[in-house]
Amino acid sequence: MIEYLRKALLVCILTLIGGLSAGTTPASAAGYPDRPVKWLIGFAAGGPVDIVARIMSQWLSDHFGQQFVVENRAGSGGNIAAAAAINSPPDGYTLLFVAPNNAISTSLYKKLPYDFIRDTTPVASIMQLTNMLVVSNAMPVKTVQEFIDYCKSNPGKISYASSGNGTSVHMSAELFKAMTKCDMVHVPYRGSAIAFPDIISNKVQLIFDNLPSALEQAKGGSVRALGVTSPKRWPSVPDVPAIAETVPGFESVGFYGISAPKDTPPEIIGVLNKAIAEALKDPKLVARLAEVGGIPKPMTPAEFGKLVADETEKWRKVVEFAGVSVD
Repeated sequence: MIEYLRKALLVCILTLIGGLSAGTTPASAAGYPDRPVKWLIGFAAGGPVDIVARIMSQWLSDHFGQQFVVENRAGSGGNIAAAAAINSPPDGYTLLFVAPNNAISTSLYKKLPYDFIRDTTPVASIMQLTNMLVVSNAMPVKTVQEFIDYCKSNPGKISYASSGNGTSVHMSAELFKAMTKCDMVHVPYRGSAIAFPDIISNKVQLIFDNLPSALEQAKGGSVRALGVTSPKRWPSVPDVPAIAETVPGFESVGFYGISAPKDTPPEIIGVLNKAIAEALKDPKLVARLAEVGGIPKPMTPAEFGKLVADETEKWRKVVEFAGVSVD
């Protein structure tokens, strides 16, 4: 009788534990999000990363019925935003907009207070995007080859802007310098939107900017487009040659996505990834991304994590090849 009661009690305990587990596992995602979600952006408002983030955040806000609030924390090549996200509670209410700068910073900065791959959880890929080389209209060049020739005739007299140390805008130029032997001076800004007034006035001569803002300025006639950094011509700007047509092997294609702090519950990651996948099937959203030159690139969290790891290794080689460091 005692043995029977002991077994019955054990069954009850196990059943209770199982019930609690079953109720607890999805509970972290049940009702998520039930309050505003903060989305940290490592660059100034008005820049290309900010534009894409606001397009996506509006869709997510409408989809979930909760605000996805874009918060710009510019500086240090996006590392300020990354550190803030990494040090936030892993509850799904603080996300980070991920771009090439996060892969580049791992090798460019020697004293980062975090390991990006170790300390973040990949959520979803959003899109791919090329950069575009644009120059001041005061520059007497109309092609990539003319630009290279002009640089070599004026060593050290040409300055290029970037949206910050460690960004793809910065490293695209460094890769170009290394492959063409052009001698140019780096002038970092806290976002490309801030840099354009100086490019337009020819205080700084060029930028390898992300396509959205570069294209906007080029279409308006404020600057002159010379080439894109993708290995082939980009679909949305087929009349602009690829730099690789003049500099064989030159390539710098950016990726945009979302990560969360390490240990964010996988159920929440799944909810967000599913929503992003749905967004990238929405014709209206896809059309808006196309307007800024983006190509949708949905991925699972694991696939996006592999992409970030692969890009980190790729840019490590570029950093070593270009011989640059910022600390």
